[in-house]
Amino acid sequence: MDIKQLTAICGLDCFNCDLYQANITQQMSDYIVAATKVKPEQAACQGCRSGGCLVACRNCATATCAKEHGVDLCSECPEFPCAKFIPSSQGSDKYPHNYKLYNLCRIKLIGLDEWAKEAKDIRTKYFKGRLVLGLGPIID
Repeated sequence: MDIKQLTAICGLDCFNCDLYQANITQQMSDYIVAATKVKPEQAACQGCRSGGCLVACRNCATATCAKEHGVDLCSECPEFPCAKFIPSSQGSDKYPHNYKLYNLCRIKLIGLDEWAKEAKDIRTKYFKGRLVLGLGPIID
């Protein structure tokens, strides 16, 4: 697996996403087809760097910005973290904005390959964890 190819510019771990072609279930595929009106064979994502995710990455301003700055990941940008990554509580239970910021910080700190080893655990804690002040999200 090419970790860099399967990591979105903004820090999403495409290789762990429910929409990624190796992970998508029939139920998720049916949902995507109904929600986006794409053909069933187009429902599975190949990763953000392979033309964009059907749900999250259409007309991505972050990808455009990264291209303008000549970086492969936002964490490589001399302006990181910029205003595009100011955390927001609105929708944080559904949308991965704060999660992306955390991932980019980890990538900058420990590198892409080491981050990829812990990415599944990060994703699980973010989307399914219970926040304990001072400890972060934990899985019961």
